[in-house]
Amino acid sequence: MGFAAALSVHPLATHAVGETVGHVLDTLGTEPDLVILFAGTAHTGALDDIAASIRHLLQPAVLVGTTTSTVIGGRHEVDDGGGLSLLAATGVAAQAFRTAPADLPAGTTALLALADPFSAPIADLLRDSPVPVVGGLASAARGPGGSRLVLDGAVHTDGAAVVALGNVAVESIVSQGCRPVGAPLIVTRASGTLVEELAGEPALARVRAILSALSAEDVALARHGLHLGRVVDESKATFDRGDFVVGPVLGADKRTGAVAVADEVTVGTTVQLHLRDAATAAEDLRALLRGQGADAALLFTCQGRGTGLFGVPHHDAGAVSDALDDAPLAGMSCAGELGPVGGRSLLHGLSASVALLHAGPVPGGPRHRGYGRDGE
Repeated sequence: MGFAAALSVHPLATHAVGETVGHVLDTLGTEPDLVILFAGTAHTGALDDIAASIRHLLQPAVLVGTTTSTVIGGRHEVDDGGGLSLLAATGVAAQAFRTAPADLPAGTTALLALADPFSAPIADLLRDSPVPVVGGLASAARGPGGSRLVLDGAVHTDGAAVVALGNVAVESIVSQGCRPVGAPLIVTRASGTLVEELAGEPALARVRAILSALSAEDVALARHGLHLGRVVDESKATFDRGDFVVGPVLGADKRTGAVAVADEVTVGTTVQLHLRDAATAAEDLRALLRGQGADAALLFTCQGRGTGLFGVPHHDAGAVSDALDDAPLAGMSCAGELGPVGGRSLLHGLSASVALLHAGPVPGGPRHRGYGRDGE
């Protein structure tokens, strides 16, 4: 089994294909079992030709890919709409589908999903998959029909490109970049996406009480983006930040005391307020990567991260490359990132989801982590 990753920033598609394919040929030769392609928006119009050229030159058993606003290759995040990045693998079992397969091929260890954010049935895929799902939603489009999804010999503008991966161990981590504040609370009354009561009191009153005990710096962070984390595994005795799926607080109704969030919350759910800033996001990702190793990796990072969040370019790609000693790495910025937290595959925002690919079994068995080992 072998892996190779290649990145080109050449503006001409023919040159970009030549550079990336040439590196794969030098490293692995022809007929890899899987090639994953990430193309910047500048290459959208040429993607049919790009995909056809890669198929002709490399003759992969499976070719999948998509367009993205930021292409990731190695230590670099190319966020100007250019860039062409490939990850190729030999010795991997791969079967491609336009949607989640009804019956997984024997030996499937994970699903890789690249999807159009406007049309793909992501909720169904995540709910029904018996194995972890990693990947992301294409970020190149501003509306329906703008995405491009490569699936072997065709380029589509909707749906998804899903690959069932086998004969490779896939370890995943999801860095949500948040830290909890206050104490965990039980939702005692809710309606849809409105949290009406927390621990028997109006939700807004509880939130205000928690904020009043924070430092001035944390209050300022809350004003620019307060988040609510929902516990995934309620059977645990205590909760850390990796035990929560985090989403934004959208607003509040002063008259009723209800707080609006992005997803439906049910009565009995344990929740906790979270804050996000660049320092927390950086520390969270590096903590998750500490001690990790892999033969190759795929990085799916939110388009709201990057230079806009960290103030410097290439942050997430650099952190992953540092942790993995520059193992082959490719990826993209996403309109939503896919990865498991607490044993459930979920759709995330403002996160970095990393799929670590191992030629052999992961020591101790596969791990799909939020912060620490989920479920331990």
